Amino acid sequence: MLKGNKTVPLILALLLLAATIFNVADPMNLHPDLKNQIWRVINFVIFLAVIYYAGGRKLFTFFPSRSKEIETELSDLDARRKQAEKRLSEVEQSIANLDEERERILAQAQSQGEALKADIIAKAESAAEIIKQQAKISAEQEAKLALEEIKAELAEKVTEAAEAMIRKKLKAEDHQALINDSLTRVVLN
Repeated sequence: MLKGNKTVPLILALLLLAATIFNVADPMNLHPDLKNQIWRVINFVIFLAVIYYAGGRKLFTFFPSRSKEIETELSDLDARRKQAEKRLSEVEQSIANLDEERERILAQAQSQGEALKADIIAKAESAAEIIKQQAKISAEQEAKLALEEIKAELAEKVTEAAEAMIRKKLKAEDHQALINDSLTRVVLN
């Protein structure tokens, strides 16, 4: 790239001077096609000079400013990339923390489940013991009732059998003596 504002016009002026000299004095007697080619080059250089004077300064200021914009965008993209990497690292850390949190929650739930299971078993054993005691008491009461019924029935049968036996062996006089004896005991007591 050409430096300075005076260098470019000076080069263009020298090229224009060379074209003029070439046109006026044709010392080389060049072939017309070659001559035509040289004029095309000169015309192109003149065209570039006109473009430079019309908007060249803007082009020379546009490209460096565009370069600065690109540099700014690249540095901005680099900053965004670093920020995205940082965010990715944070997300990966939170995912790792989620795994640890999940494990902690599972362990806590398992320990609570074990505690609940132990509590339920203890309550069930307590209830079973109460049921056993009630069944034992109930069985004892039923056994006592059955025993009392059997005793009453047995006493009744014994009484009936004794009465039947006494009737066979006891005479009317013996019977009267027993009644008198019983009455005497009652009176004395």
